[in-house]
Amino acid sequence: MSNHLISIDDLGAEGLTELLDLSDYFLEVSGRRIPKVPVLRGKTIAWLFWEDSTRTRLSFETAAKRLSADTLNFNVSSSSVKKGESLRDTVETIGAMGIDGIVVRHASAGVPRQISQWTDAAIVNAGDGWHEHPTQALLDCYTIRQERGSLAGLRIALVGDIKHSRVARSNVKAFAALGAEVTLVAPPTLLPPTLDGWPVKVTQDMDEACAHADVVYLLRMQLERQEESLIPSLREYTSRFGLTSARARALNPRTLVMHPGPMNRGVEIAGDVPDLANAVVTNQVANGVVTRMAVLYQLLGSGAGLVPELEVERV
Repeated sequence: MSNHLISIDDLGAEGLTELLDLSDYFLEVSGRRIPKVPVLRGKTIAWLFWEDSTRTRLSFETAAKRLSADTLNFNVSSSSVKKGESLRDTVETIGAMGIDGIVVRHASAGVPRQISQWTDAAIVNAGDGWHEHPTQALLDCYTIRQERGSLAGLRIALVGDIKHSRVARSNVKAFAALGAEVTLVAPPTLLPPTLDGWPVKVTQDMDEACAHADVVYLLRMQLERQEESLIPSLREYTSRFGLTSARARALNPRTLVMHPGPMNRGVEIAGDVPDLANAVVTNQVANGVVTRMAVLYQLLGSGAGLVPELEVERV
């Protein structure tokens, strides 16, 4: 793993596996009466979120606090950005305060990579435009491994708005790197202009994909990123590509149902489906904390010799 986590490409199969193994240790920490270790004491992490977020931001903040790091919150609406301050000046100002790590989310692809050129702090990409969301892919891989032991040989149906989804791009790379077979399920208008280099199959037959899937991973319709009408109607989309109650009941009981959130219940997923026994949506949220603890520790901690460090006196 490099000094930053900007893309799944920064990890590869070996790096992914290392972080997943590391997450097992932090899962144990999170189960303690006081789920906290001092491994990042004295480190400061800043959150630069130019886009709204609930799960990702709170997950990273929880992870940092459980590692005993100090945190600095950057609020765009009350910052000098509103006065016209440039992205670079904002980053260099924050970096001058002695920040060790920056977690960044931005509507434009490539911003985390650019920021890494302007500061010595470790950069973590928490989502950039349509590009990538590597820590989401990491927590998804961890959730699947937790439930099924391994991703190798699993068939994963990735359903929905692939075109506008940074989650889809990171997950395809991560799932394939760990040996899963990925099938994209979407109308042609919701696929990227080209799939060259994507290790995937493609289908428009939702029922056929679900019949053979070990994991059905649903993506929401990202209307805020769409600049044109790409489907006839949400009703028709749900009929053809939504995980309706009937489709969910027809799944193999061991087939996992996943969603990165926020969910549009009644569109890509029926209102009752997240409550089914094989739906692991809340597990994904919980695992987001432990996997992001692993990422922050790997970037800002010693990166090795974790077990002795974590065997500190439990308070």
